[in-house]
Amino acid sequence: MQTRLTAGDAELTISPEHGCRIESLRIGGTEVLRQGERFGSFPMVPWCGRTENGRFRDGATTHQLPVNAPPHAIHGTVRDLAWNTARVSGTEAVFTCELGDPWPYKGRVTQVFELAEDSLTLRFGVETYDASFPAQAGWHPWFLRNLGNGGRDVELGFTPGWQEERGENHLPTGRRIDPLPGPWDDCFGMPGGVDVTLTWPEELELKVGSRAEWVVIYDEPAEAVCVEPQSGPPNGLNTHPRYVTPIDPLEVESVWSWRRL
Repeated sequence: MQTRLTAGDAELTISPEHGCRIESLRIGGTEVLRQGERFGSFPMVPWCGRTENGRFRDGATTHQLPVNAPPHAIHGTVRDLAWNTARVSGTEAVFTCELGDPWPYKGRVTQVFELAEDSLTLRFGVETYDASFPAQAGWHPWFLRNLGNGGRDVELGFTPGWQEERGENHLPTGRRIDPLPGPWDDCFGMPGGVDVTLTWPEELELKVGSRAEWVVIYDEPAEAVCVEPQSGPPNGLNTHPRYVTPIDPLEVESVWSWRRL
């Protein structure tokens, strides 16, 4: 079953049974997210991007995750799970899912969607039921490169503090470098918070913002541009662990706001 929210001429479609993925975001009747095989926007929890060789350490214990992007594990587990619907109104929806095998810890993820006429607010909460564990949370939207109305392709605008140098294994090396020109499949640091503008000239401007300080830009595909705000960099379970404890959940928010041009 799909969940649809509407506000003004904005319409959001969510599929809780298929990873709580945003299937569609239409603004004034125009779809802004890619459709097809790689489509919409999916949640990345309890890690974002690639985890090296599918392994991470928690103290003296090494855990092995399923390798679904050989040789690495990518984008967490909750995108493959059915979520429970906690609450739905005309403009707001709340969903939850349980963390567990193949993730080695028990916990719960809550995702909140709030749609307004000119914005979409997304929130994650990641909780543990027992043991503390390292975790990340973020979003992976597939924005259309071209809106299909005869206009020009999207232009990206952002001013990162640095770029994470990408190694041959497609993971950050740990060195921070001056941002390089695209195309990218790279992680950037934005210490003041994620602030990326997508502009379809003479059609639409959409800003992706978050208090999170990391964003992955993936603009190599011909049909889509991904702007992925997340709570830590790729392989962050190993390099920048942020622990979820019984009294300190991980909470992340992102706001997409738009205006017509």
